[in-house]
Amino acid sequence: MSNRIPQRSVFDAHLHIIDPRFPLIENDGYLPPAFSVDQYRERVTGFGIGGGAVVSGSFQGFDQSYLRDALARLGPTYAGVTQVPATVTDEEITELDAAGVRAVRFNVRRGGSATLDELDRLARRVHDVAGWHTELYIDARTLPDLASTLAALPAVSIDHLGLHRDGLRHLLKLVEQGVKVKATGFGRVDLDPADVMTAIVKTNPAALMVGTDLPSTRARRPFVDEDFELIAETVGEEHLDAVLWGNAAAFYRLAAGPERTDAAADS
Repeated sequence: MSNRIPQRSVFDAHLHIIDPRFPLIENDGYLPPAFSVDQYRERVTGFGIGGGAVVSGSFQGFDQSYLRDALARLGPTYAGVTQVPATVTDEEITELDAAGVRAVRFNVRRGGSATLDELDRLARRVHDVAGWHTELYIDARTLPDLASTLAALPAVSIDHLGLHRDGLRHLLKLVEQGVKVKATGFGRVDLDPADVMTAIVKTNPAALMVGTDLPSTRARRPFVDEDFELIAETVGEEHLDAVLWGNAAAFYRLAAGPERTDAAADS
């Protein structure tokens, strides 16, 4: 792994914690193996991870118990990205915000979240109540159907570089309007990550955030150390600190500074 990454603070903007102590739901007959907070910490040792975003998956549905537990264990430099039903109350949103949740997720690809019919109203409500932004796991080829809605929302991000090369032009139009994009899940995508990251940084360098997507459930290949090397080489020195830390830390409204929790902190 390139030695440039451990020397810098990294905000892992997309990770999953899978704890079988809490409810899990089969999705298309699939249940993921466990991936605990301790396993996550061990896997990212040496990366300079100082914070991150724990993202609810389709197999966690609307359960919040695992997320509350994970955020309490990971500490104040980690935020939660959760799925809530359209019937969620303002009180429930406020309670989740106090636990560290900062975003609502719409899992268009796998399900388990509120539906797109509820996107505009729910996204606006969680933002009005708690300042949350909206995240979408979606194939960018379908973005034209949602472009006007997404562009009008207060804050939005798209997972995994939009998944497909044929959606890049649609993704970049939203990037021009302030939508963020996660450079994550390189083992999931049908595109050249370097080409897409280059285009995003050229369009708006404040738009790109990075993440491991660990444990990479159902991906064709899991996250590898070289994914972060590719990010560093592609975005270049001028934008590296912002892409690794600053863009995401601002987006998730991180009050605390980077808190290095791995071996790199002592190097």
